[in-house]
This record gives sequence, structure tokens and C-alpha cells, in this order.
Amino acid sequence: MSRVLLLDDEPLIAMVLEDILMQLGHETVGPAHTVADALGLIDSIPPDAAILDVNLRKEVSYPVADVLRGRRIPFMFATGYVAQGVDRRFYDELVVSKPFDFETIRQALSHLLEAGHPRR
Repeated sequence: MSRVLLLDDEPLIAMVLEDILMQLGHETVGPAHTVADALGLIDSIPPDAAILDVNLRKEVSYPVADVLRGRRIPFMFATGYVAQGVDRRFYDELVVSKPFDFETIRQALSHLLEAGHPRR
């Protein structure tokens, strides 16, 4: 069982992701709804991987991505925007477009956990 950090400011989306993770046999870390919450969780319950919404209500998740990258924790972005909408420094990270389904998340998470650090 892997621990997966969820960062999404939409409670319904976070609930869907939590359900998918549970079905896949993973433990959810969070969900976090803000950058500060996510950073606190990373320190207190280090995840094995993370799923990050790019645009949160009044902030973006890039500071969390920076910390994860620095700690070599694989992550993916889940966003309603196209992959080209992600900051240039993260172009090499996995991006899953919303709306997503169970199989998309299963495959992406499998890739994260097996490959260690994703590349598109």
C-alpha cells in the first residue's frame, strides 16, 4: 500500500480521488486544500506519490511540486487546463486532464509508483 498525497481545492473532486485510491488499495494523505496544508502533510506523513491540482482558489500548487521534486517524491498534476498551461519548469511531469476516470488515474498512478519519477 502506497501513501498518496491529494491536493485539490474542490471537495467533490478530492472525494472522487480518495475513492479511486481506496479502490486501488492506496492510503490517502489528506486531502489538502491549500499549499500550506499540503506542505504540512508532506512533513508529517511523507507520501510515496502525489496528485496535485494546479490552480487552487487563490494560489497554485507549484511550491508543493518544488518540495516534492526536491525530495524525489513522484507526482502528477490533475488539471482542467491543457498540459501546456502548466509552468514551463514542470513540462516534464505527468499531467492528467480533468475530467478523468478511474482507469486514467490507475494507469497514471501505476506509472508514478513503478517508474519513480514520471516523464511525458
